[in-house]
Amino acid sequence: MSAENVSYDLKRFAGIQRDYSPEEVERLRGSIKIEYSMCKHQSQKLWNLLNSEPYVNTLGSLSGNHAVQHAKAGLKAIYLSGWQVAADANSAGEMYPDQSLYPYDSAPKLVESMNNALIRADQIQHMEIQDGDMKEENKVDYMLPIIADGEAGFGGPLNVFELAKKFIKAGAAGVHFEDQLASEKKCGHMGGKVLVPTGTMVKNLKAARLAADIADVPLIILARTDANAAKLITNDHDANDKPFLTGERSPEGFYYVKHGIDQAISRGLAYAPYADLIWCETATPNLEEAKKFADAIHAKYPGKLLAYNCSPSFNWKKHLSDAEIATFQQEIGKMGYKFQFITLAGFHTQNIAIFELAEKYKTEGMTAYSRIQQQEFAREKDGYTSVKHQREVGTSYFDAVSNTISSGQSSTTAMSGSTEEEQF
Repeated sequence: MSAENVSYDLKRFAGIQRDYSPEEVERLRGSIKIEYSMCKHQSQKLWNLLNSEPYVNTLGSLSGNHAVQHAKAGLKAIYLSGWQVAADANSAGEMYPDQSLYPYDSAPKLVESMNNALIRADQIQHMEIQDGDMKEENKVDYMLPIIADGEAGFGGPLNVFELAKKFIKAGAAGVHFEDQLASEKKCGHMGGKVLVPTGTMVKNLKAARLAADIADVPLIILARTDANAAKLITNDHDANDKPFLTGERSPEGFYYVKHGIDQAISRGLAYAPYADLIWCETATPNLEEAKKFADAIHAKYPGKLLAYNCSPSFNWKKHLSDAEIATFQQEIGKMGYKFQFITLAGFHTQNIAIFELAEKYKTEGMTAYSRIQQQEFAREKDGYTSVKHQREVGTSYFDAVSNTISSGQSSTTAMSGSTEEEQF
C-alpha cells in the first residue's frame, strides 16, 4: 500500500506524535479526493496568528451576525462556546445548561452558519469595492478563523472522530476536547465533573487528529483538562491517574481523586504530544497558578502553545484590581497562553443590551429606541454598518444577482425605493 499521498508539514507538526502510520491514513481516505478548503485555509491562518502575535484574544460568538461584528471591530479570531450553543444556539431549539444535552451536530452547524455570514459580508464588501462605493484601504478581513467547542466528544473515540469530521466540513479552524466523561459532562465551573482516564483522553485526541489527517487538513486541536477541579474519575486502572486516587468511591461507583493543579499538570503533560494547544480550566483568574501550569508544561515541552479561558464565571473585580485586570491578558500571553477567549461574551452582552433597551422602552417608548439608533449612527465612523440593516444582510448583493440574471432589466429589485435608500 502506497503512502506517498500522506505527508505532514514538519514545521507545523513539530512535536506532534502520531501513533499510526501514513499507510493507515491512506487506507482510510477512500479513492475520491475531497477538498476541505475552508478548514484548510482557516487552520493555516490561525496557526500563523498563534505563532506570530503576542497572543490572539477573542470573544464567544452566538451567531453569524455576532461573528461579522467581531471582524468589523478588528478581532482576529472567533470562539464558539458549547455553553452558548446549549443555552441559545442548538438545533433542538431548546435552552439547556452546559451538560451536553443538545444534539451533537449543533456546534458544527453554527460554525457553518458563522462562516456563511462571514462569506456574505466579504461578498458585499468585494462588490462595493468593485463598484467604487468603498475604498480598498478600508477593507475588512472578514474571514476570521473559528475555534469551536467539541465538549467531551459526546461519547468515545469514534464519536470524537465523527464530530471532528463535522467541524472540518463546516470549516472550523480549531476544535477543543475536554477530559470529562461525556455522559456526565458539566461546564468547567460547575460541580459534579467526572474525568475519564488519561489514556482515554489521549485516544480521543488521536481520533480527532486522525480525522484531520484523513481529510488532509491541518486542523488545530486543543486539549482541555478539567483536572484542576474535577473530584471524580471513572476508574482506577490508568498509571498516570493512580497518584491522585484517594481510595474512596462515590455512590455511582466512580473513584475520588485529589483534584488540583498538580493533577492538571500531569494530564497536560500527557496530552501535549497529541494536541497543538493545552488548556487548563481554572476556577479563578490566578496569575500564579497560570504560571505554575505554564512552567511545568514548558519544562518538558518548550514553546508548547497554551490556551486560557478568561471566563465570565470569574468575578473579576473580586480577585483582581483594575490595574491587574487591564494587564491580565498581556501577562499570561508572556507565559505562553497564546489563545485567550471570553467564552460567554455573546450571551452576557446580548442579554444586558436587550434588558437595558426593554427596561427603558417600557417607560420611554420610542425615545429609548431612537437613542440606540443614534448610537449606531455615531459608530459608523468607526466601521459599524448595521444601522443600514438592509445593506448589512445583502439586499444590494442580491439586487446585483437579479440584475445580472435579467441583463439589467429587472423591475423588482429591493433596495431602489426602500426607506433605507431614502432615509439612511
